Amino acid sequence: MDNQTRTRRDADKPKKHKKSKMKIIIAVIVALLVAAGAYGAYTYHNAKVALKDTYNPLDPNFKPARDVSQVLKDGKPISILLLGTDTGSLDRSYTGRTDSVMIATVNPKTKTTTLESIPRDSMVSIPGFEQTFPMKINAAYEFPTTDGKGHPETTIKTLQDFLNVPIDFYALINMGGLQTMVDKVGGVTVKSPLTFTYKPNNKKPNTYKFYKGKTEYKYAPDGKNFKPHTVMNGAAALAFSRMRYTDPLGDYGRQKRQRLVLTALAKQADDLANLLTPGFFESMSKNVQTNLSFNDLMTMASKYRVATKTIKSEHMQGVGYMYNGQSFQVIPDGNRQEATNILRKSLGLQAKPTGNRFAGQVTNGVQIPEFPTVGGGN
Repeated sequence: MDNQTRTRRDADKPKKHKKSKMKIIIAVIVALLVAAGAYGAYTYHNAKVALKDTYNPLDPNFKPARDVSQVLKDGKPISILLLGTDTGSLDRSYTGRTDSVMIATVNPKTKTTTLESIPRDSMVSIPGFEQTFPMKINAAYEFPTTDGKGHPETTIKTLQDFLNVPIDFYALINMGGLQTMVDKVGGVTVKSPLTFTYKPNNKKPNTYKFYKGKTEYKYAPDGKNFKPHTVMNGAAALAFSRMRYTDPLGDYGRQKRQRLVLTALAKQADDLANLLTPGFFESMSKNVQTNLSFNDLMTMASKYRVATKTIKSEHMQGVGYMYNGQSFQVIPDGNRQEATNILRKSLGLQAKPTGNRFAGQVTNGVQIPEFPTVGGGN
């Protein structure tokens, strides 16, 4: 029999906190905006050469919700779907699941960037593949588009139908790239929201200890002789971002820690000296795919950089639900509406009702209970 458990937020967790998310594209954009806006031709040339392989346009048969070229030209707020994967090196044939899903809106008028985390286990009906319901949102990337490959188009379509919010661009970031990029900027400093111990690999003894309210953490390569550190290198930042099962908030807690790392990384990327570290742009080229062309990024450098100074972080709250032995997050209508309101407002769009309950229609007879709005979200 199906059963349900509600996922609640830690009572002390603020509704809004400064950005941070491991899946680095906002830090990537910040880096490019700062570099392009301040260092002129030298950085422009090097970044263009290094980042040529990051460009991966959407399927030409996929129709965007709006004319993104005109939106950029007019300097209007834009949205970017951030997808994080944990696959090692990215390649153009990868069709796995996305472990992290987030929508970022960048509003130059209000000088604000807003990050909305979407639970990766959110129950959805993937448009065009409704017969597979229920699926998790992190599986949408696996479903083929017209060219037969797994691409972000399916995730974009699903989320647009789910939330009634246009998505202009996407960025797919390799989780392993976080480690490289953090190292390239000289490390990050992050205050942990909880105390926990984490071993990245159970077959190896190396162990990290993080402490609530402190930037200091301890690391022991042998699992015994711990030494204190205050600046996280890439490996420590990756460990801090990955822990999930011992966090009382589960994946919501991990999302928060990922956002904290991204915040710290963006701050480091705002230092021009860090941007010019040998290999910084090359590391992005190997670990990021996006339909933001270099010219798009240059446009953003002149019109959108101001929006990276204030960053708000939100997450969409769901209800834990077991179906056929699988754990899902069912997002109540009220919680989806909250997310829709925040995202549309941050894009300067008129308020509208949220999207379909599960994105696509449920056509295979599966019935899921209705749930009231729950606390712990935005």
